[in-house]
Amino acid sequence: MSPTPTLTLPAHDLTSESPRTRGVLEQAKKQVGFIPNMYARMVNSPGLLETYLFGYDRFRKESGFTPAEQEVVFLTISRENGCHYCVAAHSTLADKFSGVPREVTDAIRDGDPVLDPKLRALSEFTRALLSKRGFAEQSDLQRFVAAGYREEQALEVVLAISVKTLSNWSNHLFDTPVDPMFADRAWEPAEAGAHSA
Repeated sequence: MSPTPTLTLPAHDLTSESPRTRGVLEQAKKQVGFIPNMYARMVNSPGLLETYLFGYDRFRKESGFTPAEQEVVFLTISRENGCHYCVAAHSTLADKFSGVPREVTDAIRDGDPVLDPKLRALSEFTRALLSKRGFAEQSDLQRFVAAGYREEQALEVVLAISVKTLSNWSNHLFDTPVDPMFADRAWEPAEAGAHSA
């Protein structure tokens, strides 16, 4: 799929011989209800998966964004990073659990402008912060705040970018296969003209 070298480390499950690996996977299963292919591979570095799970949980619970807004942030980052796995996963979550209108999800997947003004401002600020490596311009922040977001939430976007960097880059290194539950929303970076990370 990509020119990135693919790691050959194994996928782990709850029968792993390592108590630490099992413990992290048990925590993951408790948080999301199953062990996604991504987690089964990320746990080859238990600290990586622990850090991801902690940050993901804090963003979901404390960011002040609605579930739909959270998905817009995660989907925008994953699309910009060219992560086939996370775009499929967050598209599915957007469609089935987070209340994101399908046209918003599809616009982000396709790299098109989001029609909803508030979600567009959120997606555009997220994209600006990511593409400018944190050096967003004052006008980027002003549009974000003018759309109804608090300045503190700019830092929550930084948290989301951090979390998605962990998962997106791990998925690049593993070429992680998409779980069957996300397969209906499979996505390839070339389809939407995203750059390869």
